[in-house]
Amino acid sequence: MASELCEFGSGIWVAEGPPVSYFGFQYPTRMAVIRLSGGGLFVWSPVALTAALKDEVDALGSVRFLVSPNRLHHLFLQDWTHAYPQARLYAPPKLQKKRRDLRFDAELGEQPEPEWSSDIDQVLVLGSSLTEVVFFHRASRTAIFCDLIQNFPPDRFKGWRGIVARLGGICAPHPGAPRDWRMIFYDRNLARATLTRILDWPIERVLIAHGDVVPADGRAFVRRAFGWLLGKTR
Repeated sequence: MASELCEFGSGIWVAEGPPVSYFGFQYPTRMAVIRLSGGGLFVWSPVALTAALKDEVDALGSVRFLVSPNRLHHLFLQDWTHAYPQARLYAPPKLQKKRRDLRFDAELGEQPEPEWSSDIDQVLVLGSSLTEVVFFHRASRTAIFCDLIQNFPPDRFKGWRGIVARLGGICAPHPGAPRDWRMIFYDRNLARATLTRILDWPIERVLIAHGDVVPADGRAFVRRAFGWLLGKTR
């Protein structure tokens, strides 16, 4: 039987979830599990929880934190909170109002929580109507993006969807945020300032929710992916 979890680096694992439909596109999903040095697990952007995935997560340790990185990534939180009622649930800005059926313990902010700050840094990417929290796992030097970078193979979508995806700026060799999302950045100076904090991290790998991950030269990849915001050509 194939493993649900795959090691991505020192102390970090990923799992692929089933596709979800988004405006007619079947988007693949991906989550990350980080083992904290103080004990316990940090689960980022949980995907659909299967019995096999739960068994493998449990084999790594005790789930302590369930984290949604932006207000679009909430579909499977309820199943995870039922399976791990002892875990603390963290929301990005604006999600608590959207999911009043869920009991969130706290909202993610500018600084990492003390319980994971030794292992994980975080930045709120401000200046747009979709505030995303980007994380950095120090031990593996992995930057973790949700929707602000999408990196699909050029042939991932077929027909008109493939044309839209390529023109939309979410396919290799020019991945990034969808072009329509770039328009919702109402304060690009503020966004650039927060991106500068991300580029200060010693990034080697890039883990993203949608599309191909980047195993090396991660900082250069992030800079290229945000060329539209930094005002530099790719």
